[in-house]
Amino acid sequence: MVNKLKGGVIVQQYSGLIMMLVFFGIFYFLLIRPQQKKNKQIQRMRSELKVGDNIITIGGVHGKVLSIKDELVTIEVGADKVKLQISKWAVGSVKDKSNQ
Repeated sequence: MVNKLKGGVIVQQYSGLIMMLVFFGIFYFLLIRPQQKKNKQIQRMRSELKVGDNIITIGGVHGKVLSIKDELVTIEVGADKVKLQISKWAVGSVKDKSNQ
């Protein structure tokens, strides 16, 4: 009976730690992991960017890629064909050919 009591005390002592680990696991799989996947997708999209792609910046500007130099992207915007130079990280998405 003494052994059973000691086992119960041990479980009771570590129950707080076990609950913290369970909550961390839930937190990881619901918040951290999906964000990491999304970041990988965005990085891949930005690395596959090519001249002629129609893009939308994170600020909502729509344009066509004219040139790419390292981390700078030159885009053409609007009917006046204004050229803007933006950072590659400012590209929010690439428009599909079907969306145009």
